[in-house]
Amino acid sequence: MRSIRAEDYQDVPRAVAVMPKTFAAGARTERHFHPRAQLLYATAGLMMATAEDGTWVVPEGHALWIPPRLPHAVAMHGEVAMCTAYLAVEAIAGFSARARVIEVSALLAAALAALTEEPVLYDEAGRGGHLAALVLDEIGRAPETKLTLPLPSDARLRRVCLGLIDAPATAFDLDAWAERAGLSRRTLTRGFRRETGLSFGQWRARARVVRALALAADGQAPRQVAASVGYRSLQALRGRTGKLVGPAAEA
Repeated sequence: MRSIRAEDYQDVPRAVAVMPKTFAAGARTERHFHPRAQLLYATAGLMMATAEDGTWVVPEGHALWIPPRLPHAVAMHGEVAMCTAYLAVEAIAGFSARARVIEVSALLAAALAALTEEPVLYDEAGRGGHLAALVLDEIGRAPETKLTLPLPSDARLRRVCLGLIDAPATAFDLDAWAERAGLSRRTLTRGFRRETGLSFGQWRARARVVRALALAADGQAPRQVAASVGYRSLQALRGRTGKLVGPAAEA
């Protein structure tokens, strides 16, 4: 029986150690970190992860790359099935030093599933070793998605970001947020771009998408989701999220 305790995979003498696990809707983990890097792959449901420098939404078919020792917490929206790969530090030279959400290719998904059928101490010269090498190669080449909300370090900008996350439907414009933060419009816009790489408008639109995906995973109807995040129509929301919130026919 394969363990579902993360700590049991941190010292496995293999480059890749894979752990399937399921969570009930609404479950969450407290802030924690792992000595190894982690690929958090959502095979069903949606996860939202938070760390000091960002928030990431991980819908089905996507995965969150988490560097070694990065403290993070994860909340489950809907019933979640995941396949976590813990990667030895010496095996990830050249990999990203920051967390990011990636699309999981059909090849990576198949390799992870196959590796769960191998012993934890798989034969490094046999099928298990070949699958582990394939997993590492596919992670390294996977494209990053835009399902990331980078958080600024400036306390005033951070309060604006947290306000947008908590109330994505608020009608406050840029000037209103700047006034609430005690900043000039110019300082706010420059600070957002400098610290997050996004304009204020881009960051707010992405925050709405992140919340919309979480609400949809929690089972809210598409029209209700759109209204909850500040879009006047389902079509406008779908223009941002594609098919991840559900077809217009469900409205």
